[in-house]
Amino acid sequence: MYTLPLDGLRSALLLGLLAVAVLVQPADAQVRIKDIASFEGVRDNHLIGYGLVVGLQGTGDGLNASPFTREAIAGMLERLGVANLESTQLNTSNTAAVMVTANLPPFARRGSRIDVTVSSLGDATNLRGGTLLVTPLTAADGEIYAVAQGPIVASGFLAQGNAASIVDGVPTTARIDSGAIVEREIDFELAQLNSFRIALHEPDFTTASRIGAAVDAVLGPRSAQVKDPGTVEVYVGDKSDLVKTVAAIENQPVTPDGIARVVVDDRSGTIVIGANVRIGQVAVSQGGLTVIVQENFSVSQPEPFSIGGTTVVVPETEIEVQERQGGFTILQGDVSLQDLVNGLNAIGVTARQTISILQAIKAAGALHAHLEII
Repeated sequence: MYTLPLDGLRSALLLGLLAVAVLVQPADAQVRIKDIASFEGVRDNHLIGYGLVVGLQGTGDGLNASPFTREAIAGMLERLGVANLESTQLNTSNTAAVMVTANLPPFARRGSRIDVTVSSLGDATNLRGGTLLVTPLTAADGEIYAVAQGPIVASGFLAQGNAASIVDGVPTTARIDSGAIVEREIDFELAQLNSFRIALHEPDFTTASRIGAAVDAVLGPRSAQVKDPGTVEVYVGDKSDLVKTVAAIENQPVTPDGIARVVVDDRSGTIVIGANVRIGQVAVSQGGLTVIVQENFSVSQPEPFSIGGTTVVVPETEIEVQERQGGFTILQGDVSLQDLVNGLNAIGVTARQTISILQAIKAAGALHAHLEII
């Protein structure tokens, strides 16, 4: 990996800016298929549920501001046998309504446990020390796939007094490790498949073609067919041990490809430049104009023993203009990544000024890469 020399960032350090330029590894590095693609059908499923957290130390929902919490408490007590209870009679601050979310992993079997995340829905200020009551978790089809319950662990905390308070992290979001039990399985018979698909994380014709060639090397000719830049269909002849076949395919090394790209984060001044980025012949000049305005105040006193004199504050303004001479640096045709970095460092630009220069080079048609600003 290349890194920007420190000489080119002197001005940025003087201004107190933190800038990082990351130059990615060459695209000819080999990776496993499992690291750049996924197998269709082998994926997580989102689960969601609505529940109550009890046992809070006065940091739960205010029932007047959160009527849904009041109704949920009344409904829960009624199911537990507490009858003839009006919801208006409830007045507690030790309970909070929460949304419970989880990911159901592929091939999760009945009785296995999964992690859940608990997030406050009302105006509760802190979930630390609470316990989640039985909460069914449903998927997009409305079916219940897991049930969550247990003591929650909040990563943040809230400490407050009459005149000050301290909040660290987000105390209204918590987690329960292995807090849900899977009650329903998602049907997926891998052994019954005559074919399966490999879905690329970053669709690309060249990468998909290379994956197809790698699959043919394992299973034999014409075992894989590239459907589109993001999908490779794999046909299975021998289904006696399909798991071993998939394991052999996903560990095959391939060389991924992609378009030349420059990614810029203007908020933090971060620049990421791909190794395949090329610059056409262009001359770059960068200059700066700094205006310094300083306000001073002096006091004008009247003469001693004078009559009618008053003390007057007289403002004094000093304006200074500093202009830095900008020099030209010429980047010859088909400039490589290191040449680009050296050329920008030669004129002593900061990271944020580099962002402006890259945008100008792109507008001039000399940046042969996709410029992405996030």
